[in-house]
Amino acid sequence: MRSGVLAQKVGMTRLFTEAGEHVPVTVLRLANCQVVGHRTKEKNGYVALQLGAGQRKVQRTTKADRGHFAVAKVEPKRKLAEFRVDDDALIPVGAEITADHFVVGQYVDVTGTSTGKGWAGGMKRWNFGGLRASHGVSISHRSIGSTGGRQDPGKTFKNKKMSGHMGVDRVTTLNLKVMQTDVERGLILVEGAVPGVKGGWITVRDAVKKKLPAGVPKPGKFKLSDATAPAPASTAEPAAQPEAENPASAEPQKGA
Repeated sequence: MRSGVLAQKVGMTRLFTEAGEHVPVTVLRLANCQVVGHRTKEKNGYVALQLGAGQRKVQRTTKADRGHFAVAKVEPKRKLAEFRVDDDALIPVGAEITADHFVVGQYVDVTGTSTGKGWAGGMKRWNFGGLRASHGVSISHRSIGSTGGRQDPGKTFKNKKMSGHMGVDRVTTLNLKVMQTDVERGLILVEGAVPGVKGGWITVRDAVKKKLPAGVPKPGKFKLSDATAPAPASTAEPAAQPEAENPASAEPQKGA
């Protein structure tokens, strides 16, 4: 099981196939998605990667978070998320995941926060049919009707479908096809709609109901920063050490 990524929703556009058909796609941007920390079985009881994306001002970051980011040697992040991975799928802390982490043609699951609609009635929120639009119904055509039983139970049960706040829910859309990736600009184009508004944060991971294609990089595609990359081995020849003086061949000092 590989790690996912944290992306930001840019908007929707379309791509044209060789046959001239257009495919609606959603553009997702990787805003400097880096590994911030590891979760291990010895310390946390499970194996996961903590990823961070976006930029946050230092003065708006708590002291505890500043220390956490300082240990990882990364800039303060605006959004954090964890992804469960296998033991052999850990990516070094500080590494930046690139857009070619996903290959064209594979399927992914995306999770985001749906668009808020405010207060909505039963017809909009739950697709109720409403009352009759003919004679006999007066100024209550869009009402939801009765909500409870008779004297027994004499109340409305919890979780009854009624009017209320609509949207701002965690929504996961399964099996979206990756149509194109742009490594230089950090863009991932997936077929179809993605939950959330423009600028919202989206988590993208490998589809759980589809098989991974053969060319998927494991444990993932990433690049190391200057602070994370190992120091190159020195190729300079060591300085010549002076030869040790042989006491047997040394000339005796005068007056000895």
